Amino acid sequence: MSELVANIVGSAAAVCSITSFAPQGLKIWKEKDASAVSLKTYALTVTCFILWVIYGVMTEAWPVTIANACALAMASGVLFMKWRFRDDGPKAAHS
Repeated sequence: MSELVANIVGSAAAVCSITSFAPQGLKIWKEKDASAVSLKTYALTVTCFILWVIYGVMTEAWPVTIANACALAMASGVLFMKWRFRDDGPKAAHS
């Protein structure tokens, strides 16, 4: 496999990983409701990205480090909103 193809695949994977948290984050922010989000899942996901960032730094694999640091920021945002909106549900419309 050529290095160019490997870089394209890796870049596409990084973009997908980073942006995959955006729809969930935007939905939570808009509705101010994170009740449907699994705290355990996002805590594990954030832990996973922390470990990948550490691995990337230790091995000096900067593309791995940067991509996972960006994904860590996105997943952490969702986890933060899960905590932030933990007691709030969707706001009922008052007639």
